Amino acid sequence: MPESATTVPSGAAEFWRQYPRFLARVLWEAFDGSRLFYAWMTLLTAVFLVGANAWAVQVRDGLAVTAMSDHVSWGLYIANFTFLVGLAAGGVMMVIPAYLYHDEEMHDVVIIGELLAVAAIVMAIMFVTVDLGRPDRFWHLIPPFGRFNFPVSMLTWDVLVLNGYLLLNLHICGYLLYMRFIGRKPNPKWYVPFVFLSIVWAISIHTVTAFLYCGLGGRPFWNTALLAPRFLASAFVSGPAFIIIAIQIVRRVIHSDFGEGPIRTLLNIMRVTILINLLMVGSEVFVEFYTGGSHTSAAHYLYFGLHGHNALVPWIWSSVVMTVIAAGLLLSPRAVADRRLLNLACVLAFAGIWIEKGMGLIIPGFIPSTLHEVVEYLPSVMEWKITAGIWALGFMIYTVAIKVTINVMGAGRRHFSVLPPEA
Repeated sequence: MPESATTVPSGAAEFWRQYPRFLARVLWEAFDGSRLFYAWMTLLTAVFLVGANAWAVQVRDGLAVTAMSDHVSWGLYIANFTFLVGLAAGGVMMVIPAYLYHDEEMHDVVIIGELLAVAAIVMAIMFVTVDLGRPDRFWHLIPPFGRFNFPVSMLTWDVLVLNGYLLLNLHICGYLLYMRFIGRKPNPKWYVPFVFLSIVWAISIHTVTAFLYCGLGGRPFWNTALLAPRFLASAFVSGPAFIIIAIQIVRRVIHSDFGEGPIRTLLNIMRVTILINLLMVGSEVFVEFYTGGSHTSAAHYLYFGLHGHNALVPWIWSSVVMTVIAAGLLLSPRAVADRRLLNLACVLAFAGIWIEKGMGLIIPGFIPSTLHEVVEYLPSVMEWKITAGIWALGFMIYTVAIKVTINVMGAGRRHFSVLPPEA
C-alpha cells in the first residue's frame, strides 16, 4: 500500500530516497502471483523460448530460412510491425477522453492504454530487429554512430518517432506510478505536457509509418493519399478493441466493477472508426477496379488472384468478412448489455485489422515485382515461430506491467487510477 503523504519528507533527495523501495516492490510484484499467473507466464515463456531459438537459427543461417526473397523482401515481420505501430497509437484513445475532455471515469483505467502502447512499441521494434537479418548492424540507425540521413529518409523519422513515443509513455507511466507509491500528488508540470505531447506523437508514429510506404514510388499499390488516414482509422479500432478485452480481464482478476464508463466510451469510438475504416477500404477498392490500368495488378492479385496465383485471396476476404461482422455487432444495441457479443466483436475487429494491415497490405505491394513477375509469399514455419515468440514477450511485458500497477496502487480498490483523489 502507498505510504501516507504526511510521512514522506519533502525535497528532491527524499523524493529519490524511496526509489530503491519502489523498484524492490515492482520486482516482487512481477514475480509473485497465483497459480493461474504462474501457468500463464510459463506458457508465454515457453512460446518465447521457441521463438528465441528460431531467431538464433535465423541469425546463424541468414534470412534464407524465411520465405522472403529478392522479389518479396518484406513479409510477416514487417506486417506485424505495421499492425503494432497502429496498436500502440490506438492506446491514445484512453488518453484523449481522460485529459482533453476531463473524463473522470477514464482516469481510472487510462494506465491500461498507456502500458499497451509501451508493450506494442517494444514488439514493433523487435520485429524490425529480426527483419534486419544482421542485428549487429543496427548501430547504423543510431546517431551519431550511423549515417542517419536526416531529414530526407522516412526510415529515420520512423526510428525517431517510435523510440520517442516509447520514452514518453515510459516516463508518464513510471512517474505517475511512483508518485502513487510514495503517496504524493503528481506535479502537473512533470507529466501533463508529456501527456498532450504523447497524443500528438501517437498520431505521428502511424502517419510516418504510412508515409514510409506511400512514399515508395516504385510500389503503386501503396501510392495513395488515403493510406495515412486508413492507418489511423484502423488503429482506433484495434487499440480500443484490445483495451476493452483487457479491462474485462482485469475486472475478473481483481473482482471489481470498475471501467464500465470507459468501456462504453471505447465502444462508441469503435462504432465510428470501424465504419470510417470500411469506407476508406471501399473507396480504394472502387478506384482500383473501376478505373483499371496497369497498376491495379496488385489489387487484382489480393482480392481475386492473378494468373492463377491466389495465395492471399483467403486472407483478405476473411478480413473483410470479420470486419463487416464486427461492425454489425458493434452497432447492435445488444453490444452494451451482452458482453459476450461485445467481446466477439472486439476479437473479430482485432483479427480483421491485423490481416488488413499485415498480409493484406504489405505483401501485395511486392506483387507483381518490378520485373513483372508473380512470386508468391507465404510465411515459413521459422517466421511463425519468431512471430509467436515476440508476441509472447509482448504479452509477458503487458501482463507484468498491469499486475505491478494493480498491486502497487492497491489491490481490491474500486479502481486503480494513477492519479490520487486530490489530483
